[in-house]
Amino acid sequence: MRFGHALCLVVLTACGSPPPSPPHVDAATSPEARPEAAAEPHAWSGVGCTRSGCHLGIEPIREPQTEMMQQIFARGAEVGDDDGCVVCHGGTPGAETADEAHAGTPEALAADGGPDDFFADPASPWVNGRSCGPCHAEHVRAQWTSLMMTEAGKIQGTAWGFGGLEGYDHTWGNYDREVDPHLSLGTEAYRAYMQVKREAHPNVFPDAQTRLPEAPTAEEAAAHPERAAFTYLRAECQRCHLGVRGRFRRGDFRGMGCGACHVPYGNEGLYEGGDETIDGAEEGHPLVHSLQATRDAVVTVHGERYTGIPVETCTTCHNRGKRIGVSYQGLMESAWGSPYTEGGGGQLDLHSKHYIAMEADIHFQRGMLCQDCHTSLDVHGDGHLAGTNLAAVEIECSDCHGTPDAYPWELPLGWGDENERGEAEGPARGVATDIPEMWRRGDVGPAQDGFLLSARGNPMPDVVRDGREVIVRTAGGRDLRLRPLRAIADADALEADARVAMVHVDQHVRTMECYACHTQWAPQCYGCHIEIDYSGGNRSFDWVAAGNRHLEADLRTAPDERDFGTFLAGEVTEMRSFMRWEDPPLGLNGEGRVTPLIPGCQTTVTVIGPDGEDVIRNHIFRSPAHTEGAGEEGQLGIDMSPVHPHTVGPARPCESCHASDRAAGYGIGGTRPWEDGAVVDLTTADGRVLPRSARRQIEPIAGLRDWSAVVTRDGEQLQTVGHHWRGSGPLDARQRAILDRRGVCVGCHQEIPEASLAVSALHHVAEMTGRLPETASAHNALINEVTLTAAWAQVLAAFGAGALLASALLWWRRRRHMARNADS
Repeated sequence: MRFGHALCLVVLTACGSPPPSPPHVDAATSPEARPEAAAEPHAWSGVGCTRSGCHLGIEPIREPQTEMMQQIFARGAEVGDDDGCVVCHGGTPGAETADEAHAGTPEALAADGGPDDFFADPASPWVNGRSCGPCHAEHVRAQWTSLMMTEAGKIQGTAWGFGGLEGYDHTWGNYDREVDPHLSLGTEAYRAYMQVKREAHPNVFPDAQTRLPEAPTAEEAAAHPERAAFTYLRAECQRCHLGVRGRFRRGDFRGMGCGACHVPYGNEGLYEGGDETIDGAEEGHPLVHSLQATRDAVVTVHGERYTGIPVETCTTCHNRGKRIGVSYQGLMESAWGSPYTEGGGGQLDLHSKHYIAMEADIHFQRGMLCQDCHTSLDVHGDGHLAGTNLAAVEIECSDCHGTPDAYPWELPLGWGDENERGEAEGPARGVATDIPEMWRRGDVGPAQDGFLLSARGNPMPDVVRDGREVIVRTAGGRDLRLRPLRAIADADALEADARVAMVHVDQHVRTMECYACHTQWAPQCYGCHIEIDYSGGNRSFDWVAAGNRHLEADLRTAPDERDFGTFLAGEVTEMRSFMRWEDPPLGLNGEGRVTPLIPGCQTTVTVIGPDGEDVIRNHIFRSPAHTEGAGEEGQLGIDMSPVHPHTVGPARPCESCHASDRAAGYGIGGTRPWEDGAVVDLTTADGRVLPRSARRQIEPIAGLRDWSAVVTRDGEQLQTVGHHWRGSGPLDARQRAILDRRGVCVGCHQEIPEASLAVSALHHVAEMTGRLPETASAHNALINEVTLTAAWAQVLAAFGAGALLASALLWWRRRRHMARNADS
């Protein structure tokens, strides 16, 4: 999606078999074919679907004067539909009734062999090979390996919390799928790079995935409660993948397949365009009948014109798990619906949650959309099966910003995207002078001094070098010019804090993710309490089964899944223990770099059997034996996840890490051990509970001391960290020792003001002259002065000692020489 990397929905086929390549549009069928449409984009009509009485007033899928729309007009005219609707939707142009119009053409039926050839949602992955595929065959093929289709990371993460059911592997997905690495996308450099990465992490890049196991019956769950994981996954977690439209709730409305991103849906799910045949009060419709994509795809809503894919489109799905969509916008989930709305109501539910307003990511504030960083292969898929976000994302901060000692084009491929600890090495990656044809179907700007390359070797069509600066051409229409870090450092324009952190202590740059410091806050939902109740005939909707029902010929074009009847046993509810947003703890990600951590799947599980009795209650499963720093019994299966929180801004202060137990992974502190529980009632002074009627206020959770603690000071790991990658984990002992600078004040103040004669004298002089430091800047100035004074004193002392020694040696040699002369 990023940088104009190609439109998913350029639909250039008629109702029959897709042509082998996009049709050529010459002068005879170009603008002259529809001059009235070019002049009046929203007043077009013909003998097809937009004639008076039917879809008159509906918006053309792209502006009529564009090359794409002219091609659609030309293809539609070949089958008697001047407006080209059948090119995407199929159907019979010129029919007298809606039923006839939606029945399909004989030619198309013969070519397809199916019972239905009208596509209400032609962007659906079950039919988009006919609509999007003729121009974007690569993306249509790769969509089935996309992480947004397979959701393999979400599946493995949940299965991990139920006892490591899949181990470290990522071989379960929403659909059966095998891949051929030889058909992967990207430049030659990218494909070679990814082959090395696949070999380094075979558990994260499998060759095949099989459909997620079936959910258990109530009786099976009572006998094997760990299998309740499949109920939880199918009922809750998997509703966002591209093979289904998902639940119809405020903030969750979207299309399928390519339409999930490229068709605009408002949070209310209401149509607000000009087609009077579409009920504007009925939920589940696009906002307008237009495609949103790159900088050259203009969408008009109520007279407002925009380009690019709004962030809220992405947030339709990216509001659970790592919550990167809402965090990017500056929203964090809240347990309360305050403040009150008019009439005393609470905040509206959005994505079934309430939110508090936080500081948005600096890139969001500058008008950058998600696609302005995330590349086409990040989102559409590259043909490989990737198990996690970290595996799929090909860009790094340094791809645009570089480092203080290297411009982006001077860094080697793989810098910041290493397979283990240590910096990537190799020749400078340089820039690209051209863009592969696959990405030229979207908007591509002038090359300037060359297109920048991603860490994995693909050119970025809307990020170019201009001398010693970088220009980012955003999908929203802005040209953002930035100075890479080296240009700022060479101009001696780095602020003191930045110079210290990145130049003087360059290990920060070499061993840490940039966002380890530049994360302003991170959503931290500690404790995910899951109850799966199989009693009373409780049922939930099975989203994986619903997606697979689209494989049936008569359901491939169904506009939503609510009538599929794919129910499973069990009802799922979720609660949290507590939520925080302050500076997150630090750990290691799969690239071996220091990164923020947030609670991942910190699951405690309660399973209610068919008889209404607890099978397990507040139970924490354990990881497989001898994993995650544990022995035969395994580690507590609650996980802290390495993450880019997408809340980039000014760097956190040094002391937020170097004087913080939380940053080192020792926990927030303050809570009692959760394994103790709590009874609150009348008690004696020594804690004996008096009422026999007293009940436990807080239930215990066996084996759990602290949700937020990752490791003890003695190095005992307390929970899992980043179970997707074998190299991820807590900071090791050496890293924690380097990090720990608590109590450094004592180094000076154990002598101040009167512990020694010299210090006492200086203190009194400073006191009398009004030079005692009170503010942080005054302390920094004093420490700097003391440091320089001490350094110069030691240097001068060393030179003095050396000079004295040299003088003594010279004197001795002269005396010896004189003595020899006297003897002779």
